[in-house]
Amino acid sequence: MTERAPGLFLAFEGVEGSGKTTQVRLLAEWLRARGVDVVAAREPGSTPLGERVRQTVLIDVDLDVPARSELFLMLAARAAFVEQVVSPAVARGAVVIADRFELSTLAYQAAGRGLDPQRVRDCNRFATAGVAPAATVLLDLDPEEGAERQRAEGKDPDRLEREDPGFHLRVARAYRELADTVEGVLRVDARGAPEEVHGRILAALGPRFSSLFPREAAVDGTTPETR
Repeated sequence: MTERAPGLFLAFEGVEGSGKTTQVRLLAEWLRARGVDVVAAREPGSTPLGERVRQTVLIDVDLDVPARSELFLMLAARAAFVEQVVSPAVARGAVVIADRFELSTLAYQAAGRGLDPQRVRDCNRFATAGVAPAATVLLDLDPEEGAERQRAEGKDPDRLEREDPGFHLRVARAYRELADTVEGVLRVDARGAPEEVHGRILAALGPRFSSLFPREAAVDGTTPETR
C-alpha cells in the first residue's frame, strides 16, 4: 500500500500590489507540473460564505463597515475557509496555497485599524481552531510601489485599497515587524519581474520543505531537468 503524502498549508501575504495573486498562481502551476495536488485559494473567499463576505467587505466600496465589524466578518469567512477548504485538502495530502490568512488580520485590522493586537490574535485563534500555515511567504514591497503597480495595471481599487497612505504605511510596517516575531514567516523581496520573485520564493521554501522544493531549484524557478 502506498503511503499518502502529508498535506501542507502555505500562505502568501503582503501589501496591496505586492504580487500575491500572481505568485500563488505561479507556485501552484510549478507544483502541479510536478504532479502535486494543489488547492489555490483566496481570503476572504473560496467558500460560499467567504465570497459573500468578500463582496461585503471589499467590493461594496461605499459601505460603512466599523473596524470591529470588519474583523468579525473576516474571521467568519476564515472559520469557513479552514473548515471547508484547508482541513479537508491537507487531510487528503494536498498543498493549500492561500492568498492571505492570519497575518493580514494582524496587519490590517490590528495595525491598520488600531484594534488591540492581543484581542485580534485571540479571536483569530478561535476562528481557526488553531490551524496555521506551515510557512507564510511575506512579499516585501514598499506600499508606494505596490500602489503604483496597481495604477499601471488600471486596477479598480477595493474598499481597503482606497484607504489613505498612512493606513497602508501602518500595514507595511506591521508586516515587517511580524516577519521578525511570528514563527514561519519567510520574507521575500517582491521587487522585479514575477519570474524573479518566483525564483526567490522557491529558494526560500526549499530549506524547509525539501521534498517539494529540492535544492536544485534555481533562482529562475527551473530545475536541472527543466532548463
